[in-house]
Amino acid sequence: MLVEITGKRNEEILTVTTRQIAEDFEKDHKEVIYAIEGRTAETANGKESKNKGIIPILIEGGNPHIEKYFITSEYIGENGRKYKQYLVTRDGFSLLAMGFSGEKALRWKLKYIEAFNSMENELKRIYTERQQWQIERDKGVVIRHILTDTIKMKVAESPNKRFAYPNYTKLIYKILFGKSVKELQEQFKVKEKESIRDYLTSEDLKQVENLEMLISSLINCGWGYEQIKGFVQENVTEKTE
Repeated sequence: MLVEITGKRNEEILTVTTRQIAEDFEKDHKEVIYAIEGRTAETANGKESKNKGIIPILIEGGNPHIEKYFITSEYIGENGRKYKQYLVTRDGFSLLAMGFSGEKALRWKLKYIEAFNSMENELKRIYTERQQWQIERDKGVVIRHILTDTIKMKVAESPNKRFAYPNYTKLIYKILFGKSVKELQEQFKVKEKESIRDYLTSEDLKQVENLEMLISSLINCGWGYEQIKGFVQENVTEKTE
């Protein structure tokens, strides 16, 4: 893939490695590195370079704003050693690619423009999904309070009453996802003190919320656990298959 989404959650950016750029534009990787750092092969090792036409950008000791376009990174070589590379953003690529000329270079520039545009749309989709996820997550907190409050007020007192909410949660997960809580925890690699819901999609969360509201309504109607379990197994399972 030419362009990838990198960075921490909520701070993702689009980048391409200097190694990928060097390969596609038929340059030596060190020449691309030198160009970004404001050096040439001549100043670096005194040797003539076949790629000396690359325009140096002068990231080191130059404009500090440029540094955000070229993020220092590493890769593991075939010998197992670490080597330097840069993660290049869209703006960084534009600066760097100015120094590449020729018919092949033009074709690759166009491919990279298409790749950045495509991945930008994917990044927008991720952000939109994340916003929707947060909305559903916040709604879920309110709905869980409704369910727990309904259990407190409508379920008769007994030694097993404290297990009512976790039992309904287990039932919901089993019906919607066909797996137990433990199986879902293993599937998503849920860490201690984390919730399975943190790993569900916004659509999954919406289904969980709908089922919690349904169960709250049935409890309010005086239904017991077994009656509710039979009803949702018969009706909800058929709708989600």
